[in-house]
Amino acid sequence: MTLTDQLVAELGDPGLEQLAGMLGTDPATVREVLRAATGVVVAGMVRSSEHPDGAEALRGALDDHVDADPFNGDVATLARDGQNILAHVLGGQGADHAADALADLTGLDSAALVKVLLLLAPMVMSLLADRAERAGMSTQDMTAELRRERAAVPAALEPLLADLLGAPSSPTRSPHAEW
Repeated sequence: MTLTDQLVAELGDPGLEQLAGMLGTDPATVREVLRAATGVVVAGMVRSSEHPDGAEALRGALDDHVDADPFNGDVATLARDGQNILAHVLGGQGADHAADALADLTGLDSAALVKVLLLLAPMVMSLLADRAERAGMSTQDMTAELRRERAAVPAALEPLLADLLGAPSSPTRSPHAEW
């Protein structure tokens, strides 16, 4: 089961309907948005994990998210955590660039997509953290798991991911800096 599949299952119909309301669309479209947005987050994590310091920092961040329950948490706290995660995996303006690219892909509002990305990132992190803990993953195992998840991203998203991840990171924060 992919992280996207887990995410959709955790959100359930009520969560999908809430996101549909935020985005002004239907739950079926939300599923596609989640697939694309999860792909962006995972691809950023893969990029971060390609550097030894980044892989160690990401593994440490996963440990910090093991007991988190972003599916029942405070939205403001969740969004702050999401901003931190996205800054690490996409760079300083990564969330805005990702939302703009997703808006171009989906035709949905970029500002609403930023909000979804901010909420989604801690959810993905929590799901990956739980998976890593259950399997007793080392840093190398986690990197391999992320690569498997990255390989599951629909091919149609490759141009979007190449554009986003080919852009330089924030000059003040390396994508593999301490979380």
